[in-house]
Amino acid sequence: MSEPLSLVWLRRDLRLHDNTALYHALKSGRPVIPVFIFDRIILDDLDDRRDRRVEFLVQEVNRLHTELAKMGSTLLVRYGKPIEVWTELISQFTIAEVFANHDYEVYAKDRDQAIGKLLAEHRIGFHTSKDQVIFERDEVLTGKKTPYTVFTPYSRNWREKLTDFYLKSYPTEHYFERFWKTSPEKVPTLAEMDFLPVGEPFPDRTVPDKLLDTYNKTRDFPALPHGTSQLSIHLRFGTVSIRDLARQAKAAEDKTFLTELCWRDFYFQVLDHFPHVEKNSFRREYDQIDWRNNEDEFEKWCQGQTGYPIVDAGMRQLNTLGWMHNRVRMITASFLCKHLLIDWRWGEAYFAKKLRDYDLSANNGGWQWAAGSGTDAAPYFRVFNPTLQAKKFDPKGIYIRHWVPELDEPTYPKPIVEHTLARQRAIDTYRKALARK
Repeated sequence: MSEPLSLVWLRRDLRLHDNTALYHALKSGRPVIPVFIFDRIILDDLDDRRDRRVEFLVQEVNRLHTELAKMGSTLLVRYGKPIEVWTELISQFTIAEVFANHDYEVYAKDRDQAIGKLLAEHRIGFHTSKDQVIFERDEVLTGKKTPYTVFTPYSRNWREKLTDFYLKSYPTEHYFERFWKTSPEKVPTLAEMDFLPVGEPFPDRTVPDKLLDTYNKTRDFPALPHGTSQLSIHLRFGTVSIRDLARQAKAAEDKTFLTELCWRDFYFQVLDHFPHVEKNSFRREYDQIDWRNNEDEFEKWCQGQTGYPIVDAGMRQLNTLGWMHNRVRMITASFLCKHLLIDWRWGEAYFAKKLRDYDLSANNGGWQWAAGSGTDAAPYFRVFNPTLQAKKFDPKGIYIRHWVPELDEPTYPKPIVEHTLARQRAIDTYRKALARK
C-alpha cells in the first residue's frame, strides 16, 4: 500500500485507553495501526510451556484485537524476533513514523536502540514516550541532580511533585476514527507458539475504593481473600492505566496504596540509572558474601518443604497459582538469603520463572531488599523470624493450613534449620564479607 501510516508498537501497555504512545500516533494525522510482537528472544527462553504470562498476553491481545475489529481496524500481531518482524513490516507497509512507550530493562533498551537504528536507515521516525510510570528517569532527583538511592527521601519528593498535571489521562478515545480501516488479521494461538494453557482465570482489572481506603489494615494478612488488589499482572502488562490508578489511590482515605505505586516508580528508576543491579548487588560489597548455595536445601525451599509452615505455604501458593502474597514474598525471600545463605539471585530467578506478575525491577528490588544488598539502608542483621511472622500475620493459621494441610501429620518435615543458629550464622557471614571492603 502507498498511503503513509503511523504504527504504534504496544509492549507493556496493552490498552487503547490513556496510552501515551497511541495518543501521539493518533495525533500524527495519519492512519494508525497498532502492532504487537510475541518476542521469540524472550519466549524461546521459557522452560515451562504452561506459562501464565504468555496465556495472559494471548488473552489480552485478543481482547484488543476484538476492540479494534469493532472499529473496522486491526491489531498487527507477529510472532518472531523484533528486528526480523520490523524488517518485514517495513517491506509490507509504507511507514512514516513508529510510536512506542519507554521500557527500562537493559534488554528492552538495547532492543529499542536496534529498532530505532533500523527505522532511521529507512528514514522512518521513531518516537518514544513515558507511560508505565508516573515519574521516570530524571524527573525526581536529589538537590544535587543525582538519582535517589534511598526510598524515603525519594518518596517525599515524589509526593510533592505529584500534582494533577501528571495524573491526567491522554484522551485517546477522541481520535479512534483515525485507526486504519482494514479487515482484521489473525492472532497467533498458544498452540501455534508451542505453549499450553493453564486454564485458570486471571484477577479482575478493577480495584474497589473500599479496599484502597483500608489497604494498610488488610494488605499484610495473606488469609484475607481480598486484602490486596492483585492488580500486579495488569500493571505489569499495562492493561490498566497507572495514571487512573494513581488518581484513585490519591483520593483514597488511606495513602498506603499510593506509596506502593511510588515504590514501583522507585525501582524502575533504580534499574534505569543503575543497570548493574540486574546481575549484581546494588551495593557492590555484598557480592563478597560467601553463600552456602546448598542445592538440596534450595530444592526444598522451591517445593515448600522447609519445615517452616509460612515459608512452605508461600512457595506452594507460588507454584500453584503463579502468584504469592506480598508479605509472604518478603518472608520466603528473607528465609532463603538469611536462614539458608543461598544467593538472592537463585531466588530471584525462581520467582522470575513462576510469577505471573514478574517484573524485573520490582522483583530485583524486593530480593535485594531481602538480602540487604539493595538501596535500603537497613542493617544486615535484620533477619525475619518466620515463626513470629506467621503468628503476627496469619494468627489463626488459615493461610498456612490451606497450603500446608499436612501440617500436623508426621509426614510434614522437621525445620530444615534452627532459627537462632541460622540467624547468627547469617550475621557472622555478612559481617565477615563486609569487613573485606
